[in-house]
Amino acid sequence: MPKFRAKNPPRISPEAERLIADALSLAASGSRVEDIYWEARILERLIKLLHAQNQNAIDSALEQTLKINPIAYDALAENAETLAESMTLEFNGQTWDALLLAIPIVAHTRYNIPSGKLSANSITAMGNLLHEAIIADGSRIALIPWLYSIDQMPHSHCQTRQLLEQLAAAAIGGGEIKMELRNMPETIPVLADPRYVVGVVAAPAGQALFRWQEDGPRRQERSVALTQWQSGIAETIAAFLPGCEFELALPEAYFTNCRESDRKVRPLSIVAAINYLESVLNVSRKQLTVIVAGFGEEECDEYRIGFGLKGQKEILYGVVWPLYDREMVSNDALSDVSIEDSPIREIYDTLKAAGIEDHFRHSTLFAPEMCEDCGVPMFADRSGEIVHAEMPEDLPAQEPLFH
Repeated sequence: MPKFRAKNPPRISPEAERLIADALSLAASGSRVEDIYWEARILERLIKLLHAQNQNAIDSALEQTLKINPIAYDALAENAETLAESMTLEFNGQTWDALLLAIPIVAHTRYNIPSGKLSANSITAMGNLLHEAIIADGSRIALIPWLYSIDQMPHSHCQTRQLLEQLAAAAIGGGEIKMELRNMPETIPVLADPRYVVGVVAAPAGQALFRWQEDGPRRQERSVALTQWQSGIAETIAAFLPGCEFELALPEAYFTNCRESDRKVRPLSIVAAINYLESVLNVSRKQLTVIVAGFGEEECDEYRIGFGLKGQKEILYGVVWPLYDREMVSNDALSDVSIEDSPIREIYDTLKAAGIEDHFRHSTLFAPEMCEDCGVPMFADRSGEIVHAEMPEDLPAQEPLFH
């Protein structure tokens, strides 16, 4: 979730061209005074596009700006996210600041990670602990009684802004959240995946939203708030995530938490896949082999990690490791694990720490093929052939899993 990386944008519109020009001007600014001028212009253009539901113009501007000037891209992306997840509004003559929250739960299992409707008791417990440990005195909240998977989250700045406006009104006015949740997209079953509870925190304009912003005796540092949150809410979350292990992060701004959860789940996906294969195949991890390959149209957008058994060419299971934001990998370094903090190095370190001894890394970029029948990603075997991941047919019936 993400700073959105749009694929194959349409022809650049005049609205997108103006956004690009202002972002480039902001990047070239030599003073804070000039920064403020260009930021105001960008915000004015963005809010019009958000209200007009013109996501194409925003995506096009971001895509082109990233190619031209990464500094300008960062500024434009930050402003787009700011307007999508936060706002100022009037209620009964008072001005309020509102921020969209993501409460992240990074879960992994050998079975199935639930999503869907949450009980009133679960939402009440979360709300009470938010008031106690996280949000500032005088702040108000509204929480959607739904456990979101990534497939069900807003997929654009425009959709995110719509959700913000709806929840902000409910948080400040104390009204019921009226949302149609019955037609949510189905959740693709995977072994490791983030789950989210989404809500809004609102406070009188200019006042603290969170306890770590407050002065006086109620102030507490983020680390203290996180510890209190983790210990206080773990039992509630375990009740609606049976059979799952999970990690909890601090409830905070929507885009930041979605991005961090996406990153955290990548190594957990590898570990969960290894545990799953050990269990269902009745083998040790030393009997597994792993093939890693970069996939993308012109540059690497993701690594696909295929799992098999030593001495056999079949790919039995697979995990996708997507690249986010500006995680760029040059095509001549796809398999180079000597580069510190590179995605392939993190994959290598994760496999090594998990006890996988036999792994092979392809040095060429593969086209991102998907199965025409079921739509799942295809994987590269050791010889470089693109294949479907298939578990042995004689295994006991399992919950269908994405591979």
